[in-house]
Amino acid sequence: MEITCTRCHQAVEPDNCYCPTCGLPQLQYSAENVPGQLPAERRQEPVRDASIVDWKRAMRPALALAIPAGILCSLFSPVSLFGLLWMTVAAAWVVSLYLRNQRPAWITIGAGARIGLVTGLVGAWAAAAASGITLFVMRFFLHEGKSLDDTWTTIISDQIARQWSSAGIDAQTISVYKGWLLSPEGRAGSMLSAILLLVAILIFFAVGGGALGARLQARTRRPQT
Repeated sequence: MEITCTRCHQAVEPDNCYCPTCGLPQLQYSAENVPGQLPAERRQEPVRDASIVDWKRAMRPALALAIPAGILCSLFSPVSLFGLLWMTVAAAWVVSLYLRNQRPAWITIGAGARIGLVTGLVGAWAAAAASGITLFVMRFFLHEGKSLDDTWTTIISDQIARQWSSAGIDAQTISVYKGWLLSPEGRAGSMLSAILLLVAILIFFAVGGGALGARLQARTRRPQT
């Protein structure tokens, strides 16, 4: 009798424990002994659905790896240049740790992306918090506020204003935007925008890292038919 997968409805061989198309664990039927049960030598422990994430198990490695990665990705980190790499690797690593000693030892790409999303949210929060705390310490405890303001004024006056002028924006509009950007509100708003942009980018790359980690684990550990 032909058996079909309950998820994708593709044909499955009677001896296969997993669907060869989508990987869904399959029920086994036997006419021997008690109906619906396997012989003792073929009986297996229940296996989990590879598309479902056990969040209690996933959160431990997510917190352990996402927070350090987020701190390394903060705006004032000396290695923030490689921030996207840190977050991508952290999300893929979380997936790998999550699958350790689990059966089946792989998950779907969608499940990996969801783990990456949670890792990215935690890491982005850590990056935003580290950026804000560092800026606060630099300005109020290390008394580097004047240096920060002078650097910002140089960027706006010499670089951005020149680029706007080259783009054909009239001098009056440039003067208005320049005055706002050099105001305390403008500086705060610009820094907040930079932090929010960093958060969005880190989450995006963490989702990609989680999906990539799930893909790599599925390629190396997925049952072969």
